[in-house]
Amino acid sequence: MRVTQTDKFIYLLLYVGDMLIASGNMAVIREFKNKLNCEFEMKDLGKASRILGMDIIRDRDKGELILSQGNYLEKVLKMFGMLEARPVITPTAAHFKLRSLSEEEKKTEAIHMERIPYASVVGSLMYVMVGSRPDLAFVVGFISRFISSLGKEHWSAVKWVLRC
Repeated sequence: MRVTQTDKFIYLLLYVGDMLIASGNMAVIREFKNKLNCEFEMKDLGKASRILGMDIIRDRDKGELILSQGNYLEKVLKMFGMLEARPVITPTAAHFKLRSLSEEEKKTEAIHMERIPYASVVGSLMYVMVGSRPDLAFVVGFISRFISSLGKEHWSAVKWVLRC
């Protein structure tokens, strides 16, 4: 077997206590793992199938590697009671005219909005946007502006995004 220069590349992804190692050459990966094992206490979990809420789907015959947040998205929809909601095509709609509320409007809406997990939903949408749905960047940035000044209309807009 001839080892090319590109076969010697190692991709190392680290996040807190998780590590993912990738290379075109398994011998290079084994050697790297052995060196790391000498320096650090590690547990090898084998072939990666999931990392940071993303499923890793491989098709070696086709040469495909797919990262999917489908299961994460389903969990988010279930957590926020939107699993059975009718899907929409676009992440926003023209009928939403969002604006910051006045102090009086905030007081009126406060009782209803105090139990609404607006910030949690926006955070989940941000993670999805960064991981696999860059098409949500504009609308997630827009709805995140209202975290400190929100009402029922803002919550309706967020639920619309979840339906997308």
